[in-house]
Amino acid sequence: MNDTDFDAFLARLCGGAVARETDRRLLFDEVAELRRLGFAAVRVPRESGGAGLTVEQLFIRLIALSAADSSLGHVWRGHILFVESLLASPDTAYRELWFARLRDGDLVGNAQSERHATAHLETVLDRDGDTLTITGTKYYTTGSIYADWIHLSALDGPDRVAATVSAHDPGTRSVDDWDGFGQPLTGSGTTTFDRVPVDPRDLVVHRGDAAAWHRTGALQQLILLGVVAGIAQRALEDTVDYVRARRRTVGHAGEHLPSQDPLVQAIVGQLTSVVHTARALVLAAARTLGEPDGGPDAARETLLEVFRVQQIVLPLVLDALSRLFEVGGASAVGRASALDRHWRNVRTIASHNPAVQRAAALGQFELLGTLPEWEAPGARSDVEPASVAVDGEAS
Repeated sequence: MNDTDFDAFLARLCGGAVARETDRRLLFDEVAELRRLGFAAVRVPRESGGAGLTVEQLFIRLIALSAADSSLGHVWRGHILFVESLLASPDTAYRELWFARLRDGDLVGNAQSERHATAHLETVLDRDGDTLTITGTKYYTTGSIYADWIHLSALDGPDRVAATVSAHDPGTRSVDDWDGFGQPLTGSGTTTFDRVPVDPRDLVVHRGDAAAWHRTGALQQLILLGVVAGIAQRALEDTVDYVRARRRTVGHAGEHLPSQDPLVQAIVGQLTSVVHTARALVLAAARTLGEPDGGPDAARETLLEVFRVQQIVLPLVLDALSRLFEVGGASAVGRASALDRHWRNVRTIASHNPAVQRAAALGQFELLGTLPEWEAPGARSDVEPASVAVDGEAS
């Protein structure tokens, strides 16, 4: 992926972000351009034709993308998780087939969460001789409306399995019915599967692998925090642009420019400190994730580190975005500048996987030396818990 082309794309992307959110114009064109730029294959090894970026380099670009349009950064969450699991799998001809798809720009969406009161999945894998099909309904399927492939969870008899199916099959249907007040363009709506074929090679039965589970859990949270760091960056840029264009200071019209007001400068100074801190913490955790595998203990420590970062970044950014309106009067809440969208988008992301759950997990670990048993719906009790819903109520 050419960095110059990527930067030029981000510059074009920024200008239309407010209008896209206001008009709820889905990001099909923007996703297609990112594919052409090679974003789908940035983590594919160079020897397999990809960009071969490190995890930290990926997160640098994810933060920049999310600053330009936070929904577009969020769209790639399921894809990033899928690619990381692929990189951790054995070096086989089938993995090379997936690398070729990624080089072609194929996007993998996510479909994990279900909306019902029981503790078991209702999406099922059906077997008819050698033919495998998936049937069920998923919610909060971020990125799937834009995707070529969808990675989902299902039950195969008593076993919880993961499968990757074609988003273009006639039996696959994604609907833009997400009604949250933030992140409106992620396509986090409903996806239904009606006897969608499954390649047997794309079927994975969850087995005990604590290291893999902890790393996936850390990635799930850190990707969201990367998007939050990007939103904070864009909020700072928008606030600076708003202040520089103003000629009237609240309560002291005509005395001096708002940009010269010490109170306004203090708010902007606090915001830039938050942006720097959020970015630094996310990239530090990304470096840890990118280090060689040290086994289950090291993976668990990485998971705990990301949980701790989450406790700092989310409240820090949310508080700063609540106070940025102090740089102006009533005009600061105007729809044209849409400064409020930054708080709404971060609040929405923070609600995907509540930080309070991670705070309790951290406390349990410090006091008892154990983590909560976040058993996946439908998982057998003798199997290491699989990663819970990527974009649902919990993960």
